[in-house]
Amino acid sequence: MATLLYRLGRGSMRRRRLVAAIWLVVLVGLGLAAATLRGPTASNFTMPGTESQRALDLLAEQFPAASGATGTIAVKAPAEGQLGTPEGQAVVQSITQEATAVPGVLAAVDPFQVGAVSPDGRYALIQVQFGGGSDAITEEQREAYEEIGTQAEAQGWQVAPGGEVLNAEPEVGSTEAIGVAVALIVLVITFGSLVAAGMTMLNALIGVGVGMAGLFALSSVVELTSTAPILALMLGLAVGIDYSLFITSRYRQNLLEGLPADEAIGRAVGTAGSAVVFAGATVVIALAGLSVVNIPFLTVMGLAAAGTVTVAVLVAITLQPALLGFAGRRVLPRKLRTAAPQAADGDQGKPETAESGVGPDAATITGEDRSTFGFRWAAFLTRFRIPVILAGVIGLGLLALPAPDMRLALPDAGTAPAGSAPRVANDLITEGFGPGFTGRLAVVVAGDDAQATAAAVPQVANLVQNTENVLAVAPPQLSPDGRTALLGVIPQTGPTDPATETMVHDIRTAVDGVQGADVLLTGVTAIGIDISEKLSDAMPVYLGLVVGLSILLLMLVFRSVLVPIKAALGFLLTVAATFGLTVAVFQQGHLADLFGLDTPGPLISFLPILLIGILFGLAMDYEVFLVSRMREDFVHGDTAQQATINGMGHGARVVTAAALIMTSVFGGFVFLDDPVIKSMGFALAVGVAIDAFVVRMTIVPAVMSLLGKAAWWLPRWLDRFLPNVDIEGEKLRAKLDDKVHAGT
Repeated sequence: MATLLYRLGRGSMRRRRLVAAIWLVVLVGLGLAAATLRGPTASNFTMPGTESQRALDLLAEQFPAASGATGTIAVKAPAEGQLGTPEGQAVVQSITQEATAVPGVLAAVDPFQVGAVSPDGRYALIQVQFGGGSDAITEEQREAYEEIGTQAEAQGWQVAPGGEVLNAEPEVGSTEAIGVAVALIVLVITFGSLVAAGMTMLNALIGVGVGMAGLFALSSVVELTSTAPILALMLGLAVGIDYSLFITSRYRQNLLEGLPADEAIGRAVGTAGSAVVFAGATVVIALAGLSVVNIPFLTVMGLAAAGTVTVAVLVAITLQPALLGFAGRRVLPRKLRTAAPQAADGDQGKPETAESGVGPDAATITGEDRSTFGFRWAAFLTRFRIPVILAGVIGLGLLALPAPDMRLALPDAGTAPAGSAPRVANDLITEGFGPGFTGRLAVVVAGDDAQATAAAVPQVANLVQNTENVLAVAPPQLSPDGRTALLGVIPQTGPTDPATETMVHDIRTAVDGVQGADVLLTGVTAIGIDISEKLSDAMPVYLGLVVGLSILLLMLVFRSVLVPIKAALGFLLTVAATFGLTVAVFQQGHLADLFGLDTPGPLISFLPILLIGILFGLAMDYEVFLVSRMREDFVHGDTAQQATINGMGHGARVVTAAALIMTSVFGGFVFLDDPVIKSMGFALAVGVAIDAFVVRMTIVPAVMSLLGKAAWWLPRWLDRFLPNVDIEGEKLRAKLDDKVHAGT
């Protein structure tokens, strides 16, 4: 692979104008396709095979009028008892008529007809039924719905439209640009060159543009969840910058060793590019592997993110060499650009050794100065390895303590940003009626004929009403043919309360024995519970798959048994600590104000399993970059101790920069208002920081030093069985060095 990438890098550099033109055409073409073909994203989550989803499918088939999106308008009068007056009733009826006139609304229920008025006569709830699902609601319909009650509000009334109809795609604003800006600053400091930093960032942004444009172009034929494009953007930016950073860093080192530009680029892509391809492949495999849990919306999210990562890899190994060819030696700091002979147009000139024309400053950049922080930190770790290992493991263990208390759920309006329309409506309903009214459930009763359904409905209503924590059961709504009935159920507790989850299971158990009809429980709350439980069941299986895959892949790369096991255990420490911190902030509310979180609550259902897949790929990225240099020096005769120090000394600067960049990009999404995106950005930023700085750059070198020569042990039979992937291009370098010495 290294030889193939070497040729690809040199070819891209020499035909840089053609390569740049091709990527520009691809970017513009996909951009136009995205603008013309972009379809809507789905704001709801479905789970085929669950009881709640079967109930929705049955309603869509037999009772379509009740299967569309619903809305609830909360009305608060200026004073208690005012809803009992003719004037108050006229105001509410006027609001109801406004709701009926909204395009797409089938009916709006007068609260006085169904008793949806609070005992103190101050609050009322108007139920609104739309004909289409929440994803079919247009922006014009949503705006018209939100404007209901404007005249009443002018008279001192409070009107708050809410419900699933307000579910919309989260907006990505300018806050995430903070992460990109921080990443650019880190690149400038790392490279000491605006050209190198700018080229690296430009390459990453082009990759993100191509990936996102392609994703939106496909959205007309593939249903995307609202969070899928944002996850793809997060990962595309982070890995795009990191992968370009690795190749640019190696290119600079090669230039300072006296290689002509085309040879420097070829070797950079052949060596660092091999690590990029491997790292990208692990991320893609982990994300695509989400499909094994058989959850459609999670599969789409994983494949969407995997697509952007694939584009980032392709851009890094083709467009980056072309851009570096345009930049030439300007990627070096100004004082080093004349440190070695410069070949004309990157095609001439003889390679020179680093000692012959680089000087001490160049040695510092290439990592040969043994006084740099990386070497000093590695020497400290190897000297105090046992205390360091104990401190690291115990510290991460303490951070992981909140993890067992993790609760999963789909987000509800109670955790929406303060001041948003869904949150205002939710708070008003809770204030006037209690938290159970914000998470209504629905029992679907479907018989073979109208008589069977009519006979089963009273029995079902009685069983549900007698279930603990049920506040009320609404009168049944019948389909036109009478075969399907819909009963509204109001719990005493809110949608994400553990007592509500227990009640859902109790209801299903109670109605399981009803004869003559199918009885299914659904509703947004029930759907969230079903999805959370299925994801929780799938998480151990997926974690085992990822850990097993990491051991296998690293065994191929490092030809060792203990190194992959150590890497997998470090990954588990990272995951546990990340879960613990995320639970502490977003569920338990510690330091919530610092991160702009006004209402803590359960974590989004798919966050843990998604986090496992993403962190796996990123952890392997840093593991390969650091440990491959250790293996290389050990194979070439260094002691295990010295090889560990060399690997850290040479890789610490680049890994530190890469981790800071990823943390900054992910952290930029913490400033978004949407709590789901905020929690995803926080968890990924914390996970990358923990894995890079605590696990890979602290615990791993200490463990490698402790293991010594045993770290590289591999049984002979396994050595013969495993293919040699040559991830660091050792064979390529040997071949090229032989050519140089032969004068060819």
